[in-house]
Amino acid sequence: MSNFAINEEFLQQLEKLQMLIKNNVAGLFGGNHQSKSYGSSCDFSDFREYMAGDDVTKIDWNAYARTENLYLKLYADERQMHTRIYIDASKSMAFGKGKKHEQALKMAAAFAYLSINEMDKVSIYAIRDRKCEEIAVNLLGKDAFTSSVNKLNDIVFDGDSFISDSIIPSTVGYGDGLSVIISDFLTDNDYEGAIDYLVAKKRDVLCVQILSNEELKPHASGKMHFFDSEDGGKSYRKNINKDILKAYKLALEYVTGRISGYCGARGAEYMLVPSEESVYKIFFDKLVDMGVLK
Repeated sequence: MSNFAINEEFLQQLEKLQMLIKNNVAGLFGGNHQSKSYGSSCDFSDFREYMAGDDVTKIDWNAYARTENLYLKLYADERQMHTRIYIDASKSMAFGKGKKHEQALKMAAAFAYLSINEMDKVSIYAIRDRKCEEIAVNLLGKDAFTSSVNKLNDIVFDGDSFISDSIIPSTVGYGDGLSVIISDFLTDNDYEGAIDYLVAKKRDVLCVQILSNEELKPHASGKMHFFDSEDGGKSYRKNINKDILKAYKLALEYVTGRISGYCGARGAEYMLVPSEESVYKIFFDKLVDMGVLK
């Protein structure tokens, strides 16, 4: 089996996950985040290529006779939704026994695959320092997903993350779908601005905070030497005891509570994900409970 996070075995798991979701829930945000009411308006708008699963009664056979390609007629009330996924590619995401970055890549691939199966367009970006790097953009259809998803394995996790500085200057559609930010959010840099910006753009926003088991439930004791994973010049020596662990737990609760509260106050969704938790459990338990999947 490949050592890559995104490999053939995982892609087969995604297919099974998609079938289970198709049989048990309506889709992302219960299917309410998009309008796919084919043909309910009389105002013709545009064409798009036919994809497997589309309503064959909406095929324009005159266009097929001219081009020998299948096209659907789009009407004024039909909207092509666009799921945009942002992956924190800073060095801290590579921390932990169950690497946070591997979970981030799997989560990104799962959201992309489910969106593709709802006939949405998908773009995936890597956030590093103050750049928002395009990894795979404007994917539409399973063939596009399959040919592009392995690019996720090429993402280099290094440097720092400036989430707001990276997302705000990037191209973001208005009211046209879901934005997912996947990060450990363990940063002194601003992320609130990105959430405000995406909410102001009338997008559904989901912040996925991935933390390792070592971060969630540390068992360190005695004299320890700590290094800042995103700033190699910083290191700390601490004698770890019960008081230190208690203080750490309170600090962690503050960090997770801060982002959870910020999202809730602005109508965004928040989810805390352990790095070793299975994608199945995340999507069927947490996302269903949250109402992201219904």
